[in-house]
Amino acid sequence: MTTLHKAMSFVGVAAAAVSMAFAATSAPDQVDQKELVGKKAPDFTLVDVEGKEHNLKAYTEEGKVVVLEWFNPKCPYVVKHYERFTTMNDLAKKYKDRGVVWLAVNSATEGDSTGGVEVNQAAREEWKINHPVLLDTDGKVGRSYGATNTPNMYVISAEGIVQYAGAIDSDSSARNEGETNYVAQALDAVLAGETVETAYAKPYGCSVKYGRN
Repeated sequence: MTTLHKAMSFVGVAAAAVSMAFAATSAPDQVDQKELVGKKAPDFTLVDVEGKEHNLKAYTEEGKVVVLEWFNPKCPYVVKHYERFTTMNDLAKKYKDRGVVWLAVNSATEGDSTGGVEVNQAAREEWKINHPVLLDTDGKVGRSYGATNTPNMYVISAEGIVQYAGAIDSDSSARNEGETNYVAQALDAVLAGETVETAYAKPYGCSVKYGRN
């Protein structure tokens, strides 16, 4: 176990169980992510932990397919895909060579222990994350996508259409990797100009740490 997670191993698992119980809870102004599939992805501009600005429309206008990954460095389900396995880094690297932009988004409020630059940059360095981690501290982008969990995934075509929303894979435990990776399947279909067979799979993980605004 790495230094980032030694102090939270027991607490993190217990907290995850509580988070899972509230995973489906959303604010009144939050959309249903299932309803976004097949529709125009909400545009946004966010700044990453290194101070660089990222705009969704700019990427799609360049012909890029975009993956959005809702991120929380202290969530056991995120740890699963960065530390126990290297799912996110492997997929981001694999598809980068095919013109795919991978963006992690943290919608935790600034006052939460999982939000802000310091903890997210530390995780990025420890897990050797090469793709950006964007900060959505007011939660507006997360709510516009209906993101409920970390991780919660979206695949957006170069035309700016949401082609997939939901879980990263088919195993909702905090320990095992799923046999089916829905994001990889969606990316392969989108890049081949084919219809995504599984366009939505119920997301799993910790609840997104939105503020109360």
